[in-house]
This record gives sequence, structure tokens and C-alpha cells, in this order.
Amino acid sequence: MSLIDLLTGSTSNQVAEQAENKFGISRNQIIALLAVAAPLVISYLRNKSQDANEAEALNNALDKDHDGSILDDASQAEARQAEGGSILDHVFGGQKSTVENQLSQNTGISIDKIGPILAMLAPVIMGYIGKEKQQNNVGAGGLGDLLGGILGNASSQAQTQQSSPLNDILGSVLGNGQSHSGGNPLNDILGSVLGGGGGQQQQQGGGLGSILGNLLGGK
Repeated sequence: MSLIDLLTGSTSNQVAEQAENKFGISRNQIIALLAVAAPLVISYLRNKSQDANEAEALNNALDKDHDGSILDDASQAEARQAEGGSILDHVFGGQKSTVENQLSQNTGISIDKIGPILAMLAPVIMGYIGKEKQQNNVGAGGLGDLLGGILGNASSQAQTQQSSPLNDILGSVLGNGQSHSGGNPLNDILGSVLGGGGGQQQQQGGGLGSILGNLLGGK
């Protein structure tokens, strides 16, 4: 399953509906946030997996807690929100508040809600990674390549299917983030995309904001 399949599938819609009911944020905004958060989390984990100890810890966590069952039972997302917060603490470390601030500014989701919503999405992202790991029969040593492959496939798919706002978001997010394996994913992804510079300035401030405007206006 590609990242785009995850974003457009029933699991994402059901989780977005839960978050909409709980936080009063529109379903499209939740899915758009997932379209940015998923590759961001995967990029951070790919960088961490360059370290053998981190790769082993991630491998164990995926085997133990993230078998992909959440993709078939979206009600787990709300029940596992506290666990999701711990996942984000580990993934982003000291940059967690910076990530949340950037995402809040560029999605229009208030800072007091962005963290709890991300905590609902985190187990879904991990479940997706866990399912891909199982299907590809990958161990700790192959996680970096698996995660890089997920990002590469999503980038290729987004570039060849440009009709969807979600494809546009993924294409933008992955445009610069994937070649700098030794760099900082926050700078690669948030800096290049969510900073909103460049030629889209004439729209709603550019960057993700204009894509979100299209997405929210188009459904």
C-alpha cells in the first residue's frame, strides 16, 4: 500500500471523522495534516534507523505494538492517543514543539489542538509502517531502505498523478526531503514546503496554505 492509498483509504477517513468529532477540525484538514505528518515521521525514523541501536529499537516496537491492525480498526486511533504522544516524543525529540508550531501555522489548526491530533495520527502512521515491514519481511537492518522506498514511491506516484490536492501536498512535501538522508528532515520538509515561499505567493500565502485552500474549497 502506498502513502497515497493510506491517505485516500477508509482508515484515514474514519480517523479524520473521529478527530473532527473530538476537536471540531474539518475532516479535510485532518487528512491534509496526515499527508504532511506521515512523510515527516517516516523521514525522521529513516534518519534514526541509520543508527543500529535505533533501528533495533524501532524494529522491536513495530513487531510488538504496530502490526497494522489499526488500519482495519480505526477506533484504535483515539484509544491509543496517549501512546501516540509518546511516539511523537521519541520521533521528534527536542524538535517536537517546533514541528507542532510549524504545522499549526501552515494548516490553520490551533496550537492547542495540533499535538493531540498528531497523537491520534501517530499510531496510524506506525501501523502503516509495521504492515509494510511485515509484507516485505524486513528486519532491523533493512528498515532504512524500506522507509526510503516508501518515500520514494510516494514521491513518484504524486508526480505522475497530479490531479488530486493530496497528491499535490505529498509531491510538495517529498520534493526536497528525500535526497538529504544525512540532513535534518525538519529543515528538508518543513523548511522547503511549509515555509510557503516561492511562486505560489499570489495564492493564500503560498506553500501548503494554498494547497490546503484548494483541498478545503474543493470538497
